[in-house]
Amino acid sequence: MTYDIAVEKLLALGAELHLTPSSKFDLAHMRVLLEALGHPERRFASVLIAGTNGKGSTAATLASILAAAGFRTGLYTSPHLSRINERIVLFANDVNGEEISEPEFAEIHQRVDHAAQDLVRDHKLPWHPSFFETLTAMAFEYFASASIEIAVLEVGMGGRLDATNVTEPLLSVITDIALDHQKFLGNTIAEIAAEKAGIIRANGVLVTLPQHPEANDVIGKVAQERNARGVSAVPYMPSVSPKAEMAGRSPYELPVMGEIITVDSPLLGRHQLRNLALAIAAAVELNHFGFKVTPEHIERGIRETRWLGRLQSIEKEGQQYLLDVAHNPAGAWALRSALSSYYEDRPLVFVYAALRDKAIAEMADILFPLAAHVVATTLANPRAATPEEIRDAATRTGAEVICRPDPAEALRAAKDLADSKALVVVTGSIYLVGEALQQLR
Repeated sequence: MTYDIAVEKLLALGAELHLTPSSKFDLAHMRVLLEALGHPERRFASVLIAGTNGKGSTAATLASILAAAGFRTGLYTSPHLSRINERIVLFANDVNGEEISEPEFAEIHQRVDHAAQDLVRDHKLPWHPSFFETLTAMAFEYFASASIEIAVLEVGMGGRLDATNVTEPLLSVITDIALDHQKFLGNTIAEIAAEKAGIIRANGVLVTLPQHPEANDVIGKVAQERNARGVSAVPYMPSVSPKAEMAGRSPYELPVMGEIITVDSPLLGRHQLRNLALAIAAAVELNHFGFKVTPEHIERGIRETRWLGRLQSIEKEGQQYLLDVAHNPAGAWALRSALSSYYEDRPLVFVYAALRDKAIAEMADILFPLAAHVVATTLANPRAATPEEIRDAATRTGAEVICRPDPAEALRAAKDLADSKALVVVTGSIYLVGEALQQLR
């Protein structure tokens, strides 16, 4: 099987969850598949990270810290920006992680796909595992075959019924919770928090930070019911001036394990201070499980973290672009805060696309009043909103929205609208940011 065929077969499974969500959330099916593969997920230690926003940044930072400490580390994240391989990364005793190669991807897919087909044929599974279940099994199989020591696993959606939740993690980490994926997770912070809290293990360890009161209440009750030991990341939040904290600027000094380290993260924004604190707390806690991580490892791992599409600045042909995957209202507020902190005096031109089931009107209310111009576009995704739908959702903002259905055309239109001082901001969908990255590279 070639790489292209493997990707095509995987993508063909992508609509299953969208069409039949209730029947596809079943960890029993995932366990049947992993049993057929010899339970690869049991051949390495793991950390499981759930939340609405910040879980990817936290996961990438923690994986980089573990790699700096010399551990063979796997990083599994979702969704991808440009290539599906981005989701499965191996750090082989170096902070420069490498995506799974195309030949390895094809070989691992064939192995998992054949096992799934055999299970369906033998009536041990009612249907082929979904896109995310298959890809998660592929990640476990790849990490096991690569003899990693520990994997940092980002939960795809929710937590309780997410395919990653078949593991027995050393640590469960919960990042900030906000409204998103309400169709699947619930319509309130409390309901969504209950799904995220599903990753907490009986007698396990939970790393978190205080957040929305409703989320705190639910997470606290679940942790208490399961006798989980709570680890607060509050000690790793910086003691900086209010002005610096508002900007989320680094570097800053921080006491960690009796030493003072310099936190110098490439990830910008005040919201990243919380993600960094969670990653540091998790890294410190892993010392109790035999993973020796020093303050020096933490400092280096943070400094060399690589995580694209998060307030990422790119300059091309004299035009500066800012790419950020703000795909829900909480993310939009974080982006707005960063724009006010870093680009307060710059005219802004937005290139915007979103999936139809997102809170488009609310995000437009947050972001579009900042813009001199807005260019709405769409995505090659059946769930994508049309440019006209985005324009209609943004009517109360008063922004003039220009519709360009092709993302490349939208980027060109934004560049034409931008004057010499303007910043072009590409946001609203992870998939749009990924396409823009390809165009701008």
